Amino acid sequence: MKYRPEIDGLRTIAVLSVIIYHAQIVEFGHNFFKGGFVGVDIFFVISGYLISRILLSELFEKGKIGFLNFYERRARRILPILFTVFLASFPLAYKYLLPNQFIEYAQSILSATFFGSNIFFYFTNTQYGAEDSLLQPFLHTWSLGVEEQFYILFPIVLLLAYKFAKNHLITIIAVLILISLQYADWQSTKNTQLNFFMLTSRLWELGIGSLLAFYELKYGRVKHELLNQTMPLLGLAMITHSIIFFNNQTPHPSLITLLPTLGTAFIILYSVNKTDLVGKVLSWKPIVGVGLISYSMYLWHYPIFAFARISNIEGIDNIEKILLILATIILSIISYYLIEKPFRNVGLISKKKLIITLSTLCILFAMWSCNFTLLIRTI
Repeated sequence: MKYRPEIDGLRTIAVLSVIIYHAQIVEFGHNFFKGGFVGVDIFFVISGYLISRILLSELFEKGKIGFLNFYERRARRILPILFTVFLASFPLAYKYLLPNQFIEYAQSILSATFFGSNIFFYFTNTQYGAEDSLLQPFLHTWSLGVEEQFYILFPIVLLLAYKFAKNHLITIIAVLILISLQYADWQSTKNTQLNFFMLTSRLWELGIGSLLAFYELKYGRVKHELLNQTMPLLGLAMITHSIIFFNNQTPHPSLITLLPTLGTAFIILYSVNKTDLVGKVLSWKPIVGVGLISYSMYLWHYPIFAFARISNIEGIDNIEKILLILATIILSIISYYLIEKPFRNVGLISKKKLIITLSTLCILFAMWSCNFTLLIRTI
């Protein structure tokens, strides 16, 4: 697909809103990013769009999905830098974590390695956004669990729907979205933790991206001068409103989460980066640059802030928080060029090398986590 720099610009909005939300920077007695957690919802729509566009393109052209190639690309994208962050956290964990904290830390690494950290944090009764949750270095990997579960299940559902109900493919996706959205809205007042962490309540967000991909492949990009100028502005306003005015008491995800997710969809669907104002801004090179390293930034920021809080019982001030954000950016630039880009290069790292490296690390993480947990519990 043709590269769209404004989507990397959207990633910048998403990652910065999440990082500043987790940093909890307060100025003049007010947190201006108290709804910054919706950055994850923005990521879900973007991911649903990009992944579905790849899968649907292959289905429409070949009538099949190359599962091995698809999962290889996902592994190259997700796992190398994730495992790097795990390894980098070990010395800090040994130095600062108490035995019970270390057990949960080890188990969170194990669950994230095998795509289930959202399930793990739900069953450990972790309250996202609570003070103690800021001390768990890998709580943020819950969103990777949701995405990875989507990557496993959605291609299978898509292929079956295409094979047996080809003419109703878009209807099936739409029905799944509506069921998931209704379920999320219902659970938002019944079981907020289950609702927050599980794919069942997040599927509709990724599904919105799938609808965008389907529409674009069938009908092309929207080319309407008025809509191209106004709808991205409306979308950006919806996202901005959510970041500023949502808070930890906002039912989420629920029907109100349509505000940031549809706002993201409007920008993806209507923005033409060479002509509309929002597209031009989001395509500005410095903004795109942050978007390119957004995955690394997302992975690095949470353990950096968690260990900083653990090591400083008096708390960290705004200056220190800004310095930690700068450290996150520097580490992300380094890891983007030394880890992310090389592992995505098939010519540099072959499939065989990739499988051996990632499989070895998975086994080592599993053995280390299980053995160390047993050791601490027997002491």
